[in-house]
Amino acid sequence: MKRSFDILIGFVFALVFLIPMFLLAIVVRLTSKGPALYWSERVGRDNAAFKMPKFRSMRVGTPTVPTIMLGSPQAYLTPIGSFLRKSSLDELPQVWSILAGDMSFVGPRPALFSQDDLIALRKEFGVHTLRPGLTGLAQINGRDELSIPDKVRFDVIYLQRQSLWFDVCILWLTLLRVLRRDGVLH
Repeated sequence: MKRSFDILIGFVFALVFLIPMFLLAIVVRLTSKGPALYWSERVGRDNAAFKMPKFRSMRVGTPTVPTIMLGSPQAYLTPIGSFLRKSSLDELPQVWSILAGDMSFVGPRPALFSQDDLIALRKEFGVHTLRPGLTGLAQINGRDELSIPDKVRFDVIYLQRQSLWFDVCILWLTLLRVLRRDGVLH
């Protein structure tokens, strides 16, 4: 049922946002050197690797580490990078990962391979068996402000309570958080 929901909503989402995504890609290309999309290697379901697209908000050559680990994240942002991140528009291309089956609309956010502590904790608590999500329970409860143990605690709660209705509630709360730009540090 969840996969059918992802495919149905994914196609609607892709159709509605096709033109805005095309325009954003042009703006990214016009405001900084490099491609419009950044393909980030991420940890997916059962710790399998997959490539996740995002609109590029950081300059080409930025180290592949969590933003919080960069000494001065603002120094790496493109001219529209801060806007893309705070508005979460950089996440729109992930609809392709959802349609491909690498991601879901709701689940734990996919980890970077450099986040060994997050990956290990998720495996310890069985969260690694979930398909990663565009949004999740951690995103509506603090996002970038949460510690790794707190993120995993929310991931475990999601693992135990997951349902289509819970996903709809998380998607609705995500929309509200995005509109208010809650929990985005960079």
